[in-house]
Amino acid sequence: MPHNPTVDTAITRTALVVVAHPRPDSLTAHIAELAIRRLTTDGYRIDLLDLHAENFDPRMTAADLPEWGNREKAYSPEVESHMGRILGADVIVAVFPVYWMQVPAILKGWIDRVWNYGFAYGRSKSRLAGKRMLWLGLAGVADDDALVGPMQDALSAQLDDGIAYYCGLARSSVGLLPGAEEKRQRLDAAGNLLLDEALTGAAREAHYAELENRALGFVDEFLAADRVSA
Repeated sequence: MPHNPTVDTAITRTALVVVAHPRPDSLTAHIAELAIRRLTTDGYRIDLLDLHAENFDPRMTAADLPEWGNREKAYSPEVESHMGRILGADVIVAVFPVYWMQVPAILKGWIDRVWNYGFAYGRSKSRLAGKRMLWLGLAGVADDDALVGPMQDALSAQLDDGIAYYCGLARSSVGLLPGAEEKRQRLDAAGNLLLDEALTGAAREAHYAELENRALGFVDEFLAADRVSA
């Protein structure tokens, strides 16, 4: 499916919104739509990259293996196209479910194949220098579970330090959204998995309204920092 940035000649900034969930009716897709509305209100043109809808293949191919002696290597047409979309964006917002305290395979594969040598790293000045990124991760762990802190730390280490900093981005932050499942998950002191009762009625509506507000809060904080730094 071709990408379709919102066209407005009065808008000069572009946000690449990357969605990594197979279902278009998922909570992940819903949070991505909320982020898109807020970005649009703030004056961004949107380039929506739905990795599943566009059938992105996360597996590394021979054509996309880096050649350490050739920073100017031409990669596969698919990867070169994605590189162009990244270069055309001022900010990147990735929205994804958290799997095993990591990003899902399709998002990791997008980084492995597209954020490649000579493009995202391997130069004295990265081609991604100056860009800003927000990672919005939805997790099934309960909001008050002790694992939330280590999960935030793990994601920040991988995404902010291991990827964004290494690739020269000007800013990167992880917005973790626990409590994404209707039956919230937690571990007891013995390491047993416990499931809360499914939320229903007014309690369910209030819970997800609060989760939406937290997601928008991360977006607003990200945009406010952008305005201050400018």
